[in-house]
Amino acid sequence: MLKPFSILVASLCILTLIASCSSTQQKIEALKPEPDDAIPLTYTTTPSFINLPVSIKLKDIQNKTNTLLNGLIYEDNNIEDDNIEIKVWKQAPITISNDNNKDGEKLKTVLPLKIWAKYRMGTKTMGVDLYKTQEFNLNGVVTLLSTVSLNNWKLSSKTNLKSLDWVESPTMTVFGKNMPITYLINPAISLFKKDIEKSIDSAIENSMDFKPNVMDALSKVCTPFEMSEAYKSWLRIIPIEAYSTNAKLKNDSFLINMGMKCNMETLIGKKPEAKFEANKIALKAVEKIPEQISANIAAVSTYQEASKLMVANFAGQEFGSGGKKVKVQNVALWHKEGKLVIALDLQGSVNGTIYLNGFPQYNDTSKEIYFDKLDYVLDTKSRLMRTANWLAQGIILKKIQENCRYSIKQNLDEAKQSMMTYLKNYSPMPGVFINGKMEDIKFEKIELTNQAMIAFIKINGNINVSIDGLK
Repeated sequence: MLKPFSILVASLCILTLIASCSSTQQKIEALKPEPDDAIPLTYTTTPSFINLPVSIKLKDIQNKTNTLLNGLIYEDNNIEDDNIEIKVWKQAPITISNDNNKDGEKLKTVLPLKIWAKYRMGTKTMGVDLYKTQEFNLNGVVTLLSTVSLNNWKLSSKTNLKSLDWVESPTMTVFGKNMPITYLINPAISLFKKDIEKSIDSAIENSMDFKPNVMDALSKVCTPFEMSEAYKSWLRIIPIEAYSTNAKLKNDSFLINMGMKCNMETLIGKKPEAKFEANKIALKAVEKIPEQISANIAAVSTYQEASKLMVANFAGQEFGSGGKKVKVQNVALWHKEGKLVIALDLQGSVNGTIYLNGFPQYNDTSKEIYFDKLDYVLDTKSRLMRTANWLAQGIILKKIQENCRYSIKQNLDEAKQSMMTYLKNYSPMPGVFINGKMEDIKFEKIELTNQAMIAFIKINGNINVSIDGLK
């Protein structure tokens, strides 16, 4: 049995041990700076300008023109007005090429024709029909030249008949025999010249309404695509306006320099809906469109994601002075009055949660988000000064600040790689191919919302949209 003195000594030892433990493990209960009221994730965007030069092959115009202009292409069955009936057939496929001469580049159309004409001669006197008709069979090739311009999403042409070369001399049936009448029929060409020119213009315009093709291509480009599967981030392009210079004929293609003014958004979560309304996109004529694109993209980094990255930074780290040390077990972030609050759960000589705040900044060299003017919030600092002054020292705060940062290099690299997949012969639909290149991603600024930090980045480069075969 222990003697009273022994019990007293043991009790004092236990009390001393408890006192010792309480002096080395302090509990801090700082007031939590409550987050700002929750509001939808919104942020301001800067419009992007994307260059979209469109190339259309002459063979595509040729194919569609042949489809639209086929068989009987002109018919005049009224002999009473000018004493002649004419029927004109396309005898073989039309060929369309670039006619580059001193007057500039024009569209050259070669149209093989078969012409049947009935010519009426004579008069009608005192009710007596003294007319005599003769039939003509013509076989030749018409060459036409067209100047082409762009008007309301269509190529419009102004065509003039340049020549008519007979494959064989025009003939007339006389007493059952075909007789050459070249010297008579050539002046008659003027009767259907304007109609042939009009037919070519109409066929080119109808074959070259490229709005459906461009709109279909833009619709696919503006469909949100996943930039990062891990972060569930989606890039959405929202068109505002479209621009175009006049169409130019070069070699075997028409070149149309187009551009698109749009907003680019990065959203987190499930796949967002596309915001593409073709009927609201007007085509505005401009003199010149720069070749470089300038894309402004908002990269969303949620506070939850940033917290996880910071926790990894603090792993295995101890902060202290002398024999007093703490470890950071968890990190939480939120927005408060224009600053970012960083909550650190501590374990060690001090247990509890302390709160710091500061302004997020970006280091372009290391591609890191860090916090400028990071300091303890007022209540936390006051409590540390009373209970754990060693933790409030600037040297410890500086060491903590070094770990309150995280790299977004991987995010930027993933974004660039994701976008590059859409610039390497990407075909959003049959017959449409997208190619291009991008320069390095440049950081612009950071905005804070209630849910995330938004890093605005800028990308320069170029994009080429080629249409290989009009549908």
